[in-house]
Formats: sequence, structure tokens, C-alpha cells
Amino acid sequence: MKELGFLIVYAAAFYAFIIHRSLLLSRDHHSKLFGLRPGWLLPNSLNDVSDAQWRNFRGNLPLLSVVLAIFAFVANMSRAYFHFKARGMSVIWLLISLIYLSYLHGACIIFILTIASINFLLVKIVARTKYFSFVFWIFNIFFLLCNRIYEGYSFSVFGQHWAYLDNFRGTFRWHICFNFVALRMISFGYDYHWANQASRFDYEKHTQRCHICKSGKTCYQVLQERSVPNDKFSFSVYLSYLVYAPIYVTGPILSFNAFASQLNVPQNNFSPTDVAWYGVRWIFNFVLMELITHLFYYNAFAISGMWKHLSPMDVFIIGYGVLNFMWLKFFLIWRYFRLWSLICGIEVPENMPRCINNCYNLESFWKNWHASYNKWLVRYMYIPLGGSQRKLLNIWVIFTFVAIWHDLEWKLLSWAWLTCLFFVPEMVFKATANSFQAKSAFGHFVLRELNAVAGAVTITCLMVANLVGFVIGPSGINWLVSRFLRKDGLPVLAGMFVTFYVGTKLMFHIHEFKQGRH
Repeated sequence: MKELGFLIVYAAAFYAFIIHRSLLLSRDHHSKLFGLRPGWLLPNSLNDVSDAQWRNFRGNLPLLSVVLAIFAFVANMSRAYFHFKARGMSVIWLLISLIYLSYLHGACIIFILTIASINFLLVKIVARTKYFSFVFWIFNIFFLLCNRIYEGYSFSVFGQHWAYLDNFRGTFRWHICFNFVALRMISFGYDYHWANQASRFDYEKHTQRCHICKSGKTCYQVLQERSVPNDKFSFSVYLSYLVYAPIYVTGPILSFNAFASQLNVPQNNFSPTDVAWYGVRWIFNFVLMELITHLFYYNAFAISGMWKHLSPMDVFIIGYGVLNFMWLKFFLIWRYFRLWSLICGIEVPENMPRCINNCYNLESFWKNWHASYNKWLVRYMYIPLGGSQRKLLNIWVIFTFVAIWHDLEWKLLSWAWLTCLFFVPEMVFKATANSFQAKSAFGHFVLRELNAVAGAVTITCLMVANLVGFVIGPSGINWLVSRFLRKDGLPVLAGMFVTFYVGTKLMFHIHEFKQGRH
């Protein structure tokens, strides 16, 4: 208990210092920062809207909410009064989603439907052949790359009589959204490919350890792993899955099996009260985000390049703040669209089930950051590539794909390969620790301390990898290293390590408390 008390006091002091210093930095440098706009939450304040993704989501929130209400009303009334099942609901969702896509992409919806139709035919032709995986991946990666390289194509390429359609390209670039469509196309292909094969999923064993399934409900993993009847693999269900409006723009990512199985029977894991409370919690978190961006201009420091002129301590504070801002941004965006889907009767995975400050190893971090993508990668890449038997090789293939999937940029490839480099020692350490059987109290103490040190190293590596990938780029690595290896940077580096060590031990206590409750 003495240790826990010390950890709590240290954490409180750390965050008090971070908040105080962040307020001073924002006050002293706001005139040199880009992307600040007049605020509304606090008197005489500025608001950091320098992040384009957050700015667009925040600005379109009123319109999105109107669209959410209309779509949810149409879908739920159709199900309640006309008793539509899978095929009927797929047609309803297809029609209203195509209206949504027409507003977003205009005439470019032709490109989406054309590629999707070719993919459907390809799956139906080669799904039962031994070379299915090779042909299927080549096809999808080819279009994923071409869409980016040619920036969504131009209608004029197909002849001048089509050129006038370039004037009707909608309000949102279709090839950005197509990244998620590609994941759904791959999910449909593999779920169809596996539909007539023996399932690897042990339902009885799963039920014994799943509290959701024990209660008589159906968890997402069962929805994903349990194949649907062949008649669900129709063109209308397939298209409605690809363009399903609530998760079309940003996800979360939903497998085809899970989507098709919920067209007949809407999700029952969340009652109307649960969904309403989920929405209320989202509003509280949105207000928290507004408060943070009114007080702390972390992202504006990163966008403006001002962090290069700060002390090592302030660089650490800005870097730490940017990562927390990014976490909360994605948390709000993904939870909004998940809420929309729940209201419409389709459960999708939670993308941010755990706070970024409660992850002390790479494996748990990636299971809890864009968690639905992690589930997709495990099911459609990691296991087909050989799973844990080839883990050291698989992570390089998977993270390279993740980088390319996000965008064709060197800094993202640098982020992916840095992450893989950091993964290797963690896996070696974990394998060694698992083989070590502590028999005495001292042995348990040593193992716990080694795990805390490993956690501190991992958190540092995560910060570096994500800052390289999303803030400073590969060209900033040398600057970052040289800045912290100077005389004034080494104490900060040591302080960071001690703080992450303390944070890791605090996470151990949180984990043990949760295990005790269960």
C-alpha cells in the first residue's frame, strides 16, 4: 500500500506540472502558432483547430447529426413496420447509403461501384481455388495503390465526352474513404472463401470464458467467426456492407459475417438505455476535448514547427500532449460513428477500449488503438500468414501493409519499421520472462521490477515511433536524438524514463485491481 500511495502522489505531481507548464507554453507562444481560431468555451480564449481531420469533423458535426437522425429513423421504421429481414434491410441500407455517398463523392461513386463489382465477380470465380489468396490480395493492393497514385482518377482520362463529370466530384475525396472499402472487400472475400470450410473457432471453449455469451447474448467475436448462410453472400448484401453509411467514412471496421448476421436480428447487447448513456458519455468527452484545445495548443506547436525552438523538457511535454490529443480525437470520431451504428441496430467493435495512458507494452497498445483494425489484421492477415509460429516475420508484413494502407509516405513506412524494430526485443523479453518461474518472494519482486523497466522502455519507444510517423517525420529523428543527448537533455531523458517506470507500476496495480473484481 505504501508503494501505491507513492505512485499516486508521483502521478498527481507529474500531471500538475504538465498542466501548469502547458498553460504557460500556450500563453507565451500563441502568437507564433498556426491554426488557432477565436474560442467559444472560455472568455477571450483561442481554440486549437490546427488538425484538419478534427476541424472537418467538428465543423460538420451539426450536419452529420441531422443525417444520423434521418438515416436511423428510416432504417428502424423499415425494420419495425415492414419486418424486413436480411435482403430487405440490405436494400434499404444500400439505397440510403448511396444517397449519402452521392453527396460525399458525386459522380465518383461510379469508380467505387465499378471496383466493388469487379471484386465481387473475382471472389465468386476464384474463392474455391487454391490460388485465391494470391489473386485476391494482388487485386486489392493494386487498386489501393492506384487510387492513391492517381488521386482518385479523372473522368477525362476515359475520353473528353466524360470530362464534364469532373465538375461533380462531391465534397469528399472518394479514394480516401476507399481505404476502408478495401478492407471490407477483403473481409467479404475471405468470409465467403471460408464459408464452406471447417471452422477453426471453438464455440464451446469461447463460451466458457466469455461473460457476454454466458449471459445469453452474442458477442462480436462469435458474430465475426460464425459463417452466415450462402444466400447472405448476395450482391445486394455485399454492396450494402461496403457502403454502410454509419461507418463508411472512418470505421470502426466490421467483418462481413458480423454485418450480415445482424441484418436479420438487430444487436441486443446494448439496450436503448445503454445506447443513450453511451451518447451522453460521448458529449462529456467532446466537452473535455473542447476544454483541452482551448487551453493547450499541442497540435498547433507540432504543425507550426515551434517545438524545434523549445527546451528538451518542453519538447517532451508537447510530444506527450500531441499523442494524448490524437488519442482523444480518434476516440471521439470513432465513438460517434459507432453510436450511429448502434442506434441503427448494428453493433461494431469499440476502437478505443482502453486509454492511451494505460498501455505499457506494444501488444496491448495495438489491441487498444484502432482495435477493430487490429481484429481485422489478426483475422485476415496474421492467422493466414502463420500466426504466432511466424510472428517475427508477420509483424513486418503487417505493419508495412498498415503504413501503405494509411498513405504512400516515407514517414509512415519509417513509423511501421521502427515499430517492428521495437517489437522484436519486447517479444524476446516476454518469451524469456514467461519461461522464468519465480519461486520466491524475491524472485517475484525482481520479475516485477524487470517488467516495469521493460514497460518504461516500451512507452519511450512508442512515443518516438508515433512522433516520427505523425509529427516530425524520418528527417527529424537525428534532431530528436541529438537534442536529448545534450547536457540539458540527458536529465529530461532520465526523468522521462523514471516517470514511465512509475506509470507502468501504477498500471500493474490497476490491472491487478480489475482482475480482483472479476
